[in-house]
Amino acid sequence: MGASHEIELKFLCAPADLAAVLAAAPSGEDETRELVSTYFDTPDQRLQKQGVSLRVRHSKGQRVQTLKRGSGLTREEHEAPVKGDRPDPSLGPLNDLLPNGEALALSASFNVHVTRRQRLVRYRKAEIELALDEGEVRAGGRTAAISEVELELKSGDPTALFDLARELGEAAPLYLSFDGKASRGQALVSGAPLQARRKERVELKGGVTAAGAFQATARNALGQIAANAAVLRADPQPEAVHQLRVAARRLRSVIATFEPLLDEDGAEAVKDELRWLGHACDSARNLHVLLERIDETAGAMKPPPAGIDALKLAVEAARDAANLDVGRTAASARFRKLMIDVTAWIETGAWLSDEEGRDVRDQKATAFAAAALDHRRKKLRKLARDLATTTDEKRHRARIEAKKLRYGAETFASLFPEKATTRFIGRLKELQEELGGAERRGDRRPAAGISGPVTGSRFRRRRAGGPGDGGKAVPRGKGGQGLREARRGSEVLAVSCDPPSRFI
Repeated sequence: MGASHEIELKFLCAPADLAAVLAAAPSGEDETRELVSTYFDTPDQRLQKQGVSLRVRHSKGQRVQTLKRGSGLTREEHEAPVKGDRPDPSLGPLNDLLPNGEALALSASFNVHVTRRQRLVRYRKAEIELALDEGEVRAGGRTAAISEVELELKSGDPTALFDLARELGEAAPLYLSFDGKASRGQALVSGAPLQARRKERVELKGGVTAAGAFQATARNALGQIAANAAVLRADPQPEAVHQLRVAARRLRSVIATFEPLLDEDGAEAVKDELRWLGHACDSARNLHVLLERIDETAGAMKPPPAGIDALKLAVEAARDAANLDVGRTAASARFRKLMIDVTAWIETGAWLSDEEGRDVRDQKATAFAAAALDHRRKKLRKLARDLATTTDEKRHRARIEAKKLRYGAETFASLFPEKATTRFIGRLKELQEELGGAERRGDRRPAAGISGPVTGSRFRRRRAGGPGDGGKAVPRGKGGQGLREARRGSEVLAVSCDPPSRFI
């Protein structure tokens, strides 16, 4: 059961559109097969937690055991024939994944029944297998429909795979998906409803290169985008809007962190499209936050102010309409193109073949991470030298830099000691919250113990020598909560941002 590497794109497609996809594909010999696959795992989902799927597939009287791991365009695959309906622990890396006889605990988790229409085509000097699957996942009396298109590169240049995907996407709406049948079965087993996808920890191995770290992290963010877009097309819910927006912002931050590796034109084109996607979520997200703040404010008032219920209904209606708009964005041709183009750039872009950038791409991710995080840390320290007495604009920029540094630290977290990294990220989160609180409250009165000039958009400066002011800044608001939070943020910064190289 030798290892191979599967190079594949998977798309969700409406059942009614499968015929149009097949008609638009290059000619070739068709084959139709009935596939029945049983997926296995331990009772505590040991394989799932390691990002591994294991199945035994039955077709035309033969049984084949397949183990897959990895994500993105290329996945590791171990495949071999077996005699029975259960997996053979001696095949492939299964014993390494489940040592000390743990493979004996494997049991059937769910089944997948599909009708597969398959065609092997020649396209731009590449050999590509087109598969159209229609059927369902079955688990514990529950079922979920499957209708998808798969493109697997058998030989040739991977860019041909993306070119064919774009061509087929002109014939019918194809939505790039990073969740295989195993993921759908696992969701069905858990009984989890269709729900928003939060970010998942990226596990980077110690020997990974900077290029490999970028690809793994970018795929993770793209997977979050794809999953939340799928939720929004089916059920435009506020949390999915938020997580789609977060994922687009995360991917932009990842690109900025890995900027020394990447081609400038490709990176800017991708960031422009991600900005478009993020902005498409802004209205819905802002209305949702507004609704939460109305609830919070009204709940603290006894009795609630007159007309508050009518206001909430109006904001809810506006938010729901904005959520529908985001759902339409996630179903749009521009979004479908974005997903294919960004994936193609990550996996086959010009940045991978630039000779001048080879040394940066091939360096160990740990060394790259330490330098990248230290660079971000220094920028933040410079902006945050005196948060309490600086301008509103600089406080805002410091908050954004803190967020970028946190995203970077989360990206590289698996490369550094867990305790130190968790503390580092936690303090950065605290700094963000303190600065965000100061911005939201919009109050700039000096807090006790803070000296020096105070400037900002909410201050007016009277002429020096004017009556009663001594030429000092006079705040328009009341209270000093905003600056107290800014001061605490500065104190957090002082103890949190040690050079990441110390973590190695």
